[in-house]
Amino acid sequence: MKSRIFKKSNNLKLIIIGVSALFVFLSSCGQSNETPTIKDPIPVQDLQPDLPTATVDSSMHGIGEARDITSFELVAEMGVGWNLGNSFDVVSKDKTDWGNPLPNKAIIDAVSEMGFKTLRIPVTWEWNQSAIAPYQIELNYLERIKKIIDYGLENQMHVIIDLHHDNEWAKPIPSLAVNVNKRLHSLWTQVATYFKEYNESLIFEVMNEPRIKNIPQEWTGGTLEGRNIINDYLKTSVDAIRATGGNNAKRHLMIPTWAASTSPDAMNGLVIPNNDPKIIISLHSYFPYLFALEGQGTWGSAQDKADLRAEFDKIRQKWIVEEKRPVILGEWATKKTIAVKNRIEYAAFYAKEATARDLLTILWDDGGDYQLFNRNTLTWTSVEQAETIIKNAVK
Repeated sequence: MKSRIFKKSNNLKLIIIGVSALFVFLSSCGQSNETPTIKDPIPVQDLQPDLPTATVDSSMHGIGEARDITSFELVAEMGVGWNLGNSFDVVSKDKTDWGNPLPNKAIIDAVSEMGFKTLRIPVTWEWNQSAIAPYQIELNYLERIKKIIDYGLENQMHVIIDLHHDNEWAKPIPSLAVNVNKRLHSLWTQVATYFKEYNESLIFEVMNEPRIKNIPQEWTGGTLEGRNIINDYLKTSVDAIRATGGNNAKRHLMIPTWAASTSPDAMNGLVIPNNDPKIIISLHSYFPYLFALEGQGTWGSAQDKADLRAEFDKIRQKWIVEEKRPVILGEWATKKTIAVKNRIEYAAFYAKEATARDLLTILWDDGGDYQLFNRNTLTWTSVEQAETIIKNAVK
């Protein structure tokens, strides 16, 4: 995705990450798990913008009373997914700024017809939400997002919406934390209220890759202070959603680690808000980094496969086995610069091995560097790769 170009693409950053990973490992041995959390109450009376509820067709799939099922049961139903990347998540009012056409029904229909069962819609709110209390979200923006959700539901898909590139205001640093909590509380109260009539087929992912940008630990698990502030942001968001009642009392929610990282510091530092039973762990695993995200070299040796299996085993052991929480790998991909044959081989192995470990995969497709579906021509960059993912993501 466009943001991935400027956030993860230079050699200097790789050097910094390697050094910082060693530092984090050495320093974490003596870390305490106790850090202060943000305890200022949210002044609800100051955060009450207009709270419209979407008008819906009660006969449509995804509308009506939510079933009281477990998150494991929901994830088992969902099926392999596809990301509508670089659309609603564009950091501009103009959602075509990163080269894709505006999302439309033809795009979602084509993705569904290929066999993808879950639609993830990354959403950046900053350009369509007031930065001051009561942090009103533009109604027409909610309406635009609703249309795409409905196209997914009409295709019998599960749909995920998130808070994506809102990193400039939602930074996990102490000086901003009180105001960030207020804005998150208002944002998710508005979103949850608007989509209250949607049942468990709609999932809220309360943050995407929360982190402090451009610090040495940005992609290696962050800082203890930052991780604890993120935990507080997650709790604020979950509490706001649950407080709206109705289907939102039973809605399944996704929460990420620091930067959605699979590093030990990030995964061990995540605290489940209120030990909520309907929480799904959201992780991103572009693995191995140099091949999958940077498009360097080739992949497929016995060691390459063993390393990727070990990555999946680590995730499964931590969350599914030990913590009894389902996992969604909300982003994975390979660059278009990689030979198509190698992309297909990697995709087949990734989808098969993740699925074998009950890890639901959602392919990142930005319509650009990581394109699999060309939204301008409504054609697949590689039909064989898409079909390979679908085939291998079924047990």
